[in-house]
Amino acid sequence: MAKPMVVVTRTVPREALELLAGHVTVDANAADVGYTPEELISHARNADAMVALLTDRIDDAVLVACPKLKVVANVAVGYDNIDVAAAARRGVIVTNTPGVLTDATADFAWALMLAVARDVVAADRYVRDGRFREWMMMEFLGAQLSGRVLGIAGFGRIGQAVARRGHGFGMHVIYANSRRVAQAIEEETGAHFVDKETLLATSDVLSLHVPLGPATRHYLSDAEFALMKRSAFVINTARGPVIDEAALARALSSGAIRGAGIDVFEREPAVDPALLAAPNTVLAPHIGSATAETRTKMALMAAENVIAVLAGKPPINPVPRLRPD
Repeated sequence: MAKPMVVVTRTVPREALELLAGHVTVDANAADVGYTPEELISHARNADAMVALLTDRIDDAVLVACPKLKVVANVAVGYDNIDVAAAARRGVIVTNTPGVLTDATADFAWALMLAVARDVVAADRYVRDGRFREWMMMEFLGAQLSGRVLGIAGFGRIGQAVARRGHGFGMHVIYANSRRVAQAIEEETGAHFVDKETLLATSDVLSLHVPLGPATRHYLSDAEFALMKRSAFVINTARGPVIDEAALARALSSGAIRGAGIDVFEREPAVDPALLAAPNTVLAPHIGSATAETRTKMALMAAENVIAVLAGKPPINPVPRLRPD
């Protein structure tokens, strides 16, 4: 009997490909460049499963063109690149990779916080440009984080991990979430539940960890930035569209907030030119989970989900199945 066929849409760590190869026939993109929609359909037309990346748009048109698909394993926690309702309607299971990238992303959120609060990028450029002539008392005066308020929007695994690090830095941690978490988690993280308006008005650093959906698209826009402290910093390692990018650029340029550290963008990989020109920003190319250990674990988890489903077993990490339209 022929083995099931799995399409891997972009290069992934070899450990995941080796795991898949022991169970299925693998058609793997060897390039770290995503397929066009036409190429994706061409490769997946007769596939039983797909290992997809967040740059792949798996919509109803793709699902119709690939009728043998049983599972789409997304190598990411978020799955807004997949039409989950359409997949449910066509009996296609969608999985993701929760948990394994928590610490890497939380660490990177803190890297952005420290970089923007202490003006690290500008200071590095200053030295490289040969302008460092002598130590100065009043140059590159950043913001001290200890004793300040760290606000966290979205208090899932990553938000909680950021909170633990904030507690260790001596910050006062508050969070807003769709629901209040258990008291034990609040006690362990040192975090206090507040509403969104209080979060915005109180935070010295606001770190975003909400999933992308209709309720969180443009979670921050002009009205929200107007409520924030002029000394506040915004950090986004969640999804680009949770911030209105043009509004963020206006807030930075007008001094409505002090700075921002951004790892994800509204129309990624495009970045609003006004944001590129905005002062006191640290911009990164979506590398929150980019450690070798984490990316390998993510790819292996996706492979394990594919193997389980094709063997007739329940998926290990299914995403919530939305009611078909």
